[in-house]
Amino acid sequence: MRENRHKHTVWMDDDVWDQVESHYQRDNCTTKNEFIEKAIRFYSGYLNTESADAYLPRVLADVLEGKLGVLGKRMGHLLFKLSVDQNLMGNILAADIEIDPDELRKARVRCVKEVKETNGEISFEDAIRYQKGAE
Repeated sequence: MRENRHKHTVWMDDDVWDQVESHYQRDNCTTKNEFIEKAIRFYSGYLNTESADAYLPRVLADVLEGKLGVLGKRMGHLLFKLSVDQNLMGNILAADIEIDPDELRKARVRCVKEVKETNGEISFEDAIRYQKGAE
C-alpha cells in the first residue's frame, strides 16, 4: 500500500455505485478504489485548463494509437494479399516471356522513375500505350 493513501468516506447514489461495480474490471482495474481514483483524475484533468495540454495529448495519443494500430494491421494484411497476387502474376508472366537481364534492369529503372513522377498513379492503359510506342 502507498504511504499517502488514507481512507475517505464518500456518499454516492446506488446507480453510480452500480456503474463502478460494472465498469472497474472492464478498465483493467484490480479494485473499485483504483477505478474511482482513475475516474477522478480523468475528470479533474478535463476540468483543469492549466493541465489540459498535459492531459489531452495523453488521452488523444492513447485513442489515436489504438485506432492507428487497427488501421496499420488492416493495411498490413491488405498489402500482404496484394504482394502475393503480384508475385503470382510475376511468376506466371516470367514463365511465358523471354527477356534478358539488361532489358529487365532498364525497365525497372524506367518504372521507378515513372512511379516517382506520377506519385504511383500509373494505369494499365498508360503501360500499354508505352509498350506500343504511342506515348
